Amino acid sequence: MTEEPNTPNETPPADGQADGFADIWQKLGALGPLALMAATLPALGGFVLLAYSGTVGEWLRDQGPSGITYYVTGFTILAGLALLPTYAQAIVGGFAFGALHGTAAALGGFLGASLVGYLVASLASGDRAETVIAEHPKWKAVHDALLRGSWLKTLGIVTLIRIPPNSPFAMTNLVLAATQVPLPIYAIGTLVGMAPRTYAAVYIGSTLNDLNKVEKPWWTWPVGIAVTLIVVAIIGVIANHALSRLTRQEGSERVGEPRS
Repeated sequence: MTEEPNTPNETPPADGQADGFADIWQKLGALGPLALMAATLPALGGFVLLAYSGTVGEWLRDQGPSGITYYVTGFTILAGLALLPTYAQAIVGGFAFGALHGTAAALGGFLGASLVGYLVASLASGDRAETVIAEHPKWKAVHDALLRGSWLKTLGIVTLIRIPPNSPFAMTNLVLAATQVPLPIYAIGTLVGMAPRTYAAVYIGSTLNDLNKVEKPWWTWPVGIAVTLIVVAIIGVIANHALSRLTRQEGSERVGEPRS
């Protein structure tokens, strides 16, 4: 009785299992540490801003028109480098400049910060994220469905992602830049999507007499949760359709394969 020679298993690993977490982390290069910074530093910086927000707000208010320039510049650098949370900075803008001028200044800061974040992430990423996504068919199907359609559809997705009040600004900058969303779409989607939440935060700040006693109105939590669920549902539907198309395509290819 002869033993059959051992043959290597030619079945490719299931999608998403070809690489472990460590492998993907290594392939992403500098994006991994940047993601950790984007996820943690704004919260830590928030404690610092909380301690000095009253002093900063009063100082900006006393500078007159120049205060807006200082504010937008600081917002651009500190939020763009993920050093401070954007919500708290928007509240400071409302306190210092009022609802109208504060909203304009905060949106200017958001735009500048998003461009700084885009530049940093693009330089750190290169094509790494796109390469990792391309190695996983399901990831690529979802990525292409969300961010590789018509410019109007991509703009809509970017805008949707920016709308929820709990959408992490720095992390979103990183993801959109790493996946090479075109800069004009990225910038416009950021401004449009963040306008409602920015106005809400600035308005709250404009009603305060003391920045050391900030209390969110009761309606911010239910509205934020509702908006987030709607956005997640819309993106989930698009992603599921993309995965369904991929599954049907793979099934058709298998049916068409000649039998050996």
